[in-house]
Amino acid sequence: MSEVIAPVRVIAYADLPDSLGARLGPTPWSPVTKPQVAGFADLTHDHQWIHVDEERASAGPFGTTIAHGYLTLSLLPYFLGQLLEVTGTSMAVNYGLEKVRFPHHVPVGANLQASAEVVNVDPRDGSTQLTLRVSVACDAANRPVCVADVVILFVG
Repeated sequence: MSEVIAPVRVIAYADLPDSLGARLGPTPWSPVTKPQVAGFADLTHDHQWIHVDEERASAGPFGTTIAHGYLTLSLLPYFLGQLLEVTGTSMAVNYGLEKVRFPHHVPVGANLQASAEVVNVDPRDGSTQLTLRVSVACDAANRPVCVADVVILFVG
């Protein structure tokens, strides 16, 4: 985990149309903790044994408890705040997701980091819709654990 961490990319709202193809990150590594997973299970009422039962999970297909895929997805706003700052806006709104995949599981106790690429910029009247392809890496996996096209609406 000695990779060079990129500082947050600052882009002026007026310059968003020129940001297509920009690569952002990576973020610092962030741990996935047992209390996070337990809290997420409580909030979502998803107490499946692969997430919360350490004894049963140790004999299961992953050999340990794993984070919920949606927990990983829920960390995207946290990571995006470390990847991109758009100045000169009155607000930004999470507009939605185009595609989400969880190619690999996240063992509890592993560390995650994210990087992104601007894959679409759609200027509108008074706003700009930006699509970022976010890839979340895990220090315990040889491929991404989450890849999502995140759509954010920036209002000038």
